[in-house]
Amino acid sequence: MTEDICVDSEGTVLLVDDNPQNLKVLYETLKDKGYRLLIANDGHKALSLALRDQPEVILLDIMMPELDGYEVCERLKADPQTADSAVVFLSALDEIDAKIKGFSLGGADYISKPFQAAEVIARVRTHARVVRLERELQQRNRQLQGDQSRILNAISEGIYGLDDASNIIFANPAAEQIAGGRADQLIGRNFFELHCNCAGSDSGSAGDPTSLVCQPGEYDHRRGVMMYRLDGSVFEAEYRLTPKYEGEELVGAVVVFRDITTELENERALEAARDLVQEQRDQLAQASRLSTLGEWAAGFAHEVNQPLTAITNYARVATRVLAADTVDKSLLQETLGKIEAQSHRASEVIRRIRRFVKQPASGKSRVSVETLLDDISQFAEVDIRHNNGRLVVNIADDIPDVLADAVQVQQVALNLIRNALEATRSAGVEAPVVVSAFVVRPGYVRFDVTDKGIGLPEDAEENLFLPFYTTKEDGMGIGLPMCRSLIQTQGGEIGFERPAEQGTRFFFTLPVAGAETG
Repeated sequence: MTEDICVDSEGTVLLVDDNPQNLKVLYETLKDKGYRLLIANDGHKALSLALRDQPEVILLDIMMPELDGYEVCERLKADPQTADSAVVFLSALDEIDAKIKGFSLGGADYISKPFQAAEVIARVRTHARVVRLERELQQRNRQLQGDQSRILNAISEGIYGLDDASNIIFANPAAEQIAGGRADQLIGRNFFELHCNCAGSDSGSAGDPTSLVCQPGEYDHRRGVMMYRLDGSVFEAEYRLTPKYEGEELVGAVVVFRDITTELENERALEAARDLVQEQRDQLAQASRLSTLGEWAAGFAHEVNQPLTAITNYARVATRVLAADTVDKSLLQETLGKIEAQSHRASEVIRRIRRFVKQPASGKSRVSVETLLDDISQFAEVDIRHNNGRLVVNIADDIPDVLADAVQVQQVALNLIRNALEATRSAGVEAPVVVSAFVVRPGYVRFDVTDKGIGLPEDAEENLFLPFYTTKEDGMGIGLPMCRSLIQTQGGEIGFERPAEQGTRFFFTLPVAGAETG
């Protein structure tokens, strides 16, 4: 008898016994339990049916002619197609040695004859459920492995699997393309010897950046490392090496890498373009300062002319004193002192001009807010007189130093103060322009320039900082865009507000020296 006895969904059970009566009893016991039942009365038939149908459970008699149950079990477990079936031995042999031999050959359970129906049903149910779950798990694992392979094959980055000796055991298609070879040319090669031209952590010169990454078993992420292809050519790469451990034992690693030669070339070109833009920005800022100086020329000429005229007059007095028959030393000393004082006054005016016009030093430095605003107030004197205005400076107590380029900040502040003075004059009011400095949030100092002028138009939010936009009849529209560029270079922000009462408030921020800003 080898035919199927019943078919259902609870799995397949193969009944193997050379005694027809025993087979009949097993069949009667299991026929209504939802299993597909197969029957074999000798070992050869049992092997054939097991290979064909791969049952979850095999109830196997030990004492059979030709092939006994032990040999059948051994052959079943040796064949990968039948190895996962649960073999349950049925035998009248109840000695411990018989059971041990059965388990050593791969048996899953042992039922002694004569058996109880309830025991057979319970054990078959348990083993069938376990085998079915194991097979479902294996199928799911195969699906996951297939999904994983498809994902790895679709990734544009090269991926290697390494064993514990850093030899390549897996390479995805992207790795083949980047390395310039087939997988069979890569697998078995040592990753470090192939791509880093070094053997583990013992090779590589101290100056060679690849020597720094030859550390098997340690996580590493490097960018801009030179790696070798199969043909010996090199490329700039970014790669991550992640070791794999089982417990504390290193079992291998995964390497993810990509060719970033073009990317780095683009980055270098972008950096060069940024440097060029910064150079042009600095040149434009210098031109703006010189333009401002030209507008101030008449005022500065007046400032310098006053002490020079005084020096001339005092020199004539000194000459007359010396020409007298009796030299009045006291008057002469006083006159010479006045000459010295006026010369210092003229020198100070020229010094301020030079300090404003000079090219800014590269980089930023620690700057005192009090000193910065004092210098700005002195520079603004010409604009204050020209616009018949006033300037009030308010500095918060214990205000910290800022990190900035003082000359560029002076240029921004003077531009805002001049605009504020002009707006106040245009509005026909006598209120002063107020400059304030205070800590606005952790790590930043805010500078406000507030006027009582006519205010800004409605479209100011969208257009005010755009190049060539201006609200002045004779304006060029480059002052505020330049201010924004300079403040952003300092690491700050610039903007404006509309006070509730009247006028406009421009503000900018600068980072506090020594503070970590985000």
